[in-house]
Amino acid sequence: MRLFNILIMTSTLSVFSCQSKQSIQELNDPQELVGQEQPKKQPKRPDYAIKAPDFELRTVKGEFVKLSDLKGKVVLLNFWGTWCGPCLKEIPDLNKLYSKYKNKGLEIVGITIPRSGTPDSDKYLKKFMKKWDMEYLILKDIHGFETQMVMIDYGQTIGRPLTGVPTTLIIDREGYIVRGYLGPRPESVFYEDLKPYL
Repeated sequence: MRLFNILIMTSTLSVFSCQSKQSIQELNDPQELVGQEQPKKQPKRPDYAIKAPDFELRTVKGEFVKLSDLKGKVVLLNFWGTWCGPCLKEIPDLNKLYSKYKNKGLEIVGITIPRSGTPDSDKYLKKFMKKWDMEYLILKDIHGFETQMVMIDYGQTIGRPLTGVPTTLIIDREGYIVRGYLGPRPESVFYEDLKPYL
């Protein structure tokens, strides 16, 4: 039951909508710290937070990406589809968030869920991303059905099947799912929940 709290439902419609190594140096003078960026302190993790399962998918350019490659960043993981109206409504808000906060450690990852098992071609998806000015990371199947398997895996992890898109999860810098949403949300809602982690 405590895992159920991770997803927030606001309307019936939304249910059906579609490390790098660092060397340690001794500091002789505290003034040497001035101007150096300090690591971001994580807020207290919610009791219901769950370790996010790792996965590997690919970009439209054929590059393989694992969630674990993004450790140390705040990840907004968005399950979406090019065919989903509510997902399209959300894209401009995700674009704004990414543009404003990528330099503060935000990484938005869109996992593309195909309709009826028919994946979008790389060519189509590139054209789609250009049309919608999507500069954040978009991932898709490697051979076929991997994106659906990731969605199933995440549903099992949080104890509730992920059956609708868009579904979005906030994953903290240490790789824990700390918040979730079913259905589209505006930039302001995402930012309020992301702010403590950025």
